[in-house]
Amino acid sequence: MDIEELLDFQPARTLKRAPDGEADGEFEGMFKRKAVEAPQKKNYEDMTDEERLALVMELDEDKTTEMDEGTVKKMILNLEKKHAKNQELRIKHSEQPEKFMESEIELHVEVGKCLTIATQPNLYPVLVQSNGVKLIVSLLTHTNSDIVLGVVDLLHELTDTDVINEALDDALELVEALVTNQIMSVLVQVLETLDEKNDDEAKGLHNILGIVENLVEADPELADHAFKHGLLAWILNRLKIRSFDQNKLYCSELLAILLQSSVNNRTQLGNIEGIDTMLQALALYKRRNPQIAEEQEMMHNLFDSLCLALLAPTNRDIFLKGEGVELMILMLREKKMSRPPALKVLNFALQGDEGINCCAKFIDVYGLRSLFPCFMKTPGKKAKRGGFSEQEWVEHVTSIISHLLRNLSGSQLQRLLNKFVEDDHLKVDRLIELHLFYLNRAKAVDREITWEKSQLDDIDEEKENEFYLKRLDAGLFTLQRLTYIILSIGTAGISSVLTRIKQLLNLKNETLEPIRVIMKEYAESLGDDKNKASEEKLNINHMINQLT
Repeated sequence: MDIEELLDFQPARTLKRAPDGEADGEFEGMFKRKAVEAPQKKNYEDMTDEERLALVMELDEDKTTEMDEGTVKKMILNLEKKHAKNQELRIKHSEQPEKFMESEIELHVEVGKCLTIATQPNLYPVLVQSNGVKLIVSLLTHTNSDIVLGVVDLLHELTDTDVINEALDDALELVEALVTNQIMSVLVQVLETLDEKNDDEAKGLHNILGIVENLVEADPELADHAFKHGLLAWILNRLKIRSFDQNKLYCSELLAILLQSSVNNRTQLGNIEGIDTMLQALALYKRRNPQIAEEQEMMHNLFDSLCLALLAPTNRDIFLKGEGVELMILMLREKKMSRPPALKVLNFALQGDEGINCCAKFIDVYGLRSLFPCFMKTPGKKAKRGGFSEQEWVEHVTSIISHLLRNLSGSQLQRLLNKFVEDDHLKVDRLIELHLFYLNRAKAVDREITWEKSQLDDIDEEKENEFYLKRLDAGLFTLQRLTYIILSIGTAGISSVLTRIKQLLNLKNETLEPIRVIMKEYAESLGDDKNKASEEKLNINHMINQLT
């Protein structure tokens, strides 16, 4: 036997003999039973989609490598190849899905592999330079929803706030590339195709909203794209669905973020029936409370969004025509969980010259009947104040009264002033009680600030701002609102009101002087510009001179 024959030689294989005491037939039968019980290997064509995906993932389990620039480039190259192959097979066998299904699964797996890039945000520039962003965004338009959802999941991980903050400059390159490739427009197209009855697609929708939030947090200017590409309109349509779920909660949260971040979004909201949509959504809570904590959170998000929208003057008229004032007053009257945020909305709706018409409507629909119970008694429990502190509650109520005093005239103003005369000036008593409470708090914090200043050699602008914020925390703004009301009703020509104010102050060894000092300081803070603020400053100084 030569060397080659020796190397190729294998001993003859013989079957093991049956154990002693067992017949050959019995042993053979036992062997056959075991063979039947063993798992049968399926052909690839006979596997389900899930089995195929599991098989491919299993084959790739041990192929993990350390992330570096080369790894990212290879991932994108492989993803591009899988995509090209899938597109080719789809075109070639458009009527035979089984012919391109394997390539579809491979593409889906390749998308999943790219998730590891999110662990290294410092490599995002490589992803951008490798044309990976354009490729990933293009996959959002794929016909297979599983692949689309996989890409959504990938983008959600890549734009995660914590990940972005790890390497902000590098991550902003990714954000810029996504914007260049029209990510917002493509995401809206995906949103319009998802069916939330499918759990996976509902989760995908939630992740898309998360991607938008992440992008806006990374670059607040991107909030303007929400209106431009139709996202704002889509969110409003989604909020029209009456039933509550987690996606509706997220929509309300994202709406507030987009309005907070963009003046243009606030202005345009009225042009796409956004004010009416929010009023309709909130009308559900005029006579009933949210059922769970998350629904309550959504309700507050909608109220906050409405307040932000009302900062745009053009939306005040839309709010008025949509019977927003009447709805808020009804909520005050019903005393449900919507009562506190309704106060806040009225505060925003009635302020400034743009709120004159809303103030007039407030009087015409008997809003004073619902407002003054809020003034006379602050709810003791924080839950009944809708999470507001006592100071915030008083601030909103007194701000509304201040707006009414500033914007009303004639018989409507007289109806408001009469409220302070009725019941033997009971509301004046409450007004002075609140005034003295916040005045004492202001005096206490002023003494602290005076002592702190005495310990400092130099006080710069930053320190002065810190002291001012400390005074605001102690209730300075609320005190200014209360003092403005005292000044307005005390100089309105109703002698009994002024007499009652003086009597109550004398009982506490106080005079009118602190009222003058507080309002002079407030007037100075309005500035000297030749505008509406200057007119208000002149009006306040005129009332100060009248107060004797």
